[in-house]
Amino acid sequence: MNREPQCASCVLMVRPVSFHANPLTRDSNAFMKDDLDLSEAQQQAAAVREFDGLAKTLRDAGIDVLIFEDTRAPATPDSVFPNNWVSFHADGTVVLYPMMAENRRTERRMDIVEALSADFKFKVSRVIDLSPHESDAQFLESTGSLVLDRPNRIAYACISPRTSLDALGDFAQQLDYDVISFDAVDRDGQPIYHTNVMMAHGDGFAVICDESIKDESQRAAVLGKLQQCGHEVISINFTQMEQFAGNMLELADQQGGKVLAMSQRAMDSLATNQRERLAGHAKLVSSPINVIEDSAGGSVRCMLAEVFLPRQQI
Repeated sequence: MNREPQCASCVLMVRPVSFHANPLTRDSNAFMKDDLDLSEAQQQAAAVREFDGLAKTLRDAGIDVLIFEDTRAPATPDSVFPNNWVSFHADGTVVLYPMMAENRRTERRMDIVEALSADFKFKVSRVIDLSPHESDAQFLESTGSLVLDRPNRIAYACISPRTSLDALGDFAQQLDYDVISFDAVDRDGQPIYHTNVMMAHGDGFAVICDESIKDESQRAAVLGKLQQCGHEVISINFTQMEQFAGNMLELADQQGGKVLAMSQRAMDSLATNQRERLAGHAKLVSSPINVIEDSAGGSVRCMLAEVFLPRQQI
């Protein structure tokens, strides 16, 4: 199997039509705010403005952004986070994932996968559907649950109600990945719902809230593997993680340069030396998405599904 690049130059985004705080995800997502003073209509209107602002920021930075419109029925309040239901791989593989919240399962849309092939000339060679694990209450929410070191085929995953060992093992076997699993909790001791809010993996670096991994042997295993693979490790603290500083994504622009995308809130939380270290790897870009973050408990990385699929030969 050819070595897969770490950074995609193309991302898929889904513009929401019924965005609002999802009551079915609140119990497992401590990043959602309880004191929202916005109606569902106001949350939707703000989310569209923030979505369009982020898409423009990425395009201005040289990233190819493919935007798909959400469907009004069935209602999918979290559709703005497509990275939870699908992942795309450089060998033409598409993976569909088991989702915990029932009203998120209809976010899986084969029409989007088909459009990538028919309209944008990407090559899809196989589709792996892990969603049957839902019948056994086993979940794995794609690159929310998985932080992938793609060139080295290592999947980092913190175990939570949304990241189950059985589904994780199935992914690893079918995609030929080694797994580094661990337990991570927030400052109140609650399991962190997705790995990608406490950890980001780039080309030659990793950002991680390592203080969230309380077990010393697990922490040593994660940090040791990152260092063994030659990555610069940049630690963030609980306060920065709560501002979504762990939820960033490195991409490649059209000239081959690197771009590190994050929310404005995440950017503002970083110390000067952290920004400088990150800037040594990529150009830092940010966009304000406060309502999306507060209402849904996810940030910029969650909104971007990287498209690594090869292009069809014309």
